[in-house]
Amino acid sequence: MKTIAARMYGPHDLRVEEIELPELKPNQILIQLKACGICGSDLSCFMGQSTEGRYDIAPYTPGHEWAGQAVQVGSAVTSIKVGNKVVGDCLCPCYRCDNCKDGKMPSVCENMDEVGFLPTSAGGMAYYMITNEEYTHVIPDDWSYEMGALVENFNVGYWGVWGNHLDPDAQDICVIIGAGTIGLSAAMSCKASNATVIVVDPLESRRENAKKYGADYTIDPTACDVAEEVRRLTNSDGATVLVECSGSDAGIASCFEIAAPGARIAAIGHSHERMVPIKWERVIWKTLTIKGSAGTKFWFPRTIRFMSRIKNTYDFDGLVSHKFNFKEIHEAFDFALNNKAITQKVMLTFE
Repeated sequence: MKTIAARMYGPHDLRVEEIELPELKPNQILIQLKACGICGSDLSCFMGQSTEGRYDIAPYTPGHEWAGQAVQVGSAVTSIKVGNKVVGDCLCPCYRCDNCKDGKMPSVCENMDEVGFLPTSAGGMAYYMITNEEYTHVIPDDWSYEMGALVENFNVGYWGVWGNHLDPDAQDICVIIGAGTIGLSAAMSCKASNATVIVVDPLESRRENAKKYGADYTIDPTACDVAEEVRRLTNSDGATVLVECSGSDAGIASCFEIAAPGARIAAIGHSHERMVPIKWERVIWKTLTIKGSAGTKFWFPRTIRFMSRIKNTYDFDGLVSHKFNFKEIHEAFDFALNNKAITQKVMLTFE
């Protein structure tokens, strides 16, 4: 079977081509794509600013924030039926190597596949894709496909808070650095426990949007000393919970100033191949706990249930600020790159 797919050949070299899909294996599912988000990681790869996308090996099909409909299932598939709305994992472990058998995270799997970043695992920027059953998850019929495509994003923010065992409760001061969709996911996850939530972002539009998605307060880091402002707003020693979602040098370094003694910190914002200066003594003397994570482990079903419980509280579809038809993918990438001040999530659709 042939399909039309985006293909990343190198920096600034994104092509749309007809490709041949492999024959469906017994444990696989053929997905007709309905929506796919453009992630900051996709943009970084396109710009040649990240080594995550491996076009140095061979061209690959990007897109790890996808949702679609199962149109064919392999003979051994039992959990997915034709017609189901589905989403899928990004980091795909082998479950066979020593690290997997030892219970470690998928990011350290010795044979890890990464949907939308490697030639071996095509992403969702195509009309059709093939996934394995173990990485595919059903979403409720009453969800839009755009909401489904946000699951991967929300999964990262939700894991950052609960999978990393930050475990906020109502007495915590939670500071989220970065108000992209992952940052807002972390904010909503913290707010579910009735914690005080503060979102830090230099863009006014994103700070205003954060107030709709769990933020009690927002801070412009270019206008004040963030640590001092957190203490002023909350009459406290600082943040007891921090989730770094920006991946920026300034955002990462600021964590150690904002943190209260004994704070729990989750580092989930990507900062590929960069050395970031920090004041390490803060970690020692404040006795901070820092958890890093790239991807999640057995977390998609929990994420889908969590989103279902809060979807009447928050407008998930409102997180999609701009939509482009897949045929306009080059315009979509250009728009996402050059309009960060007015965009939240730029989404490809496949009508």
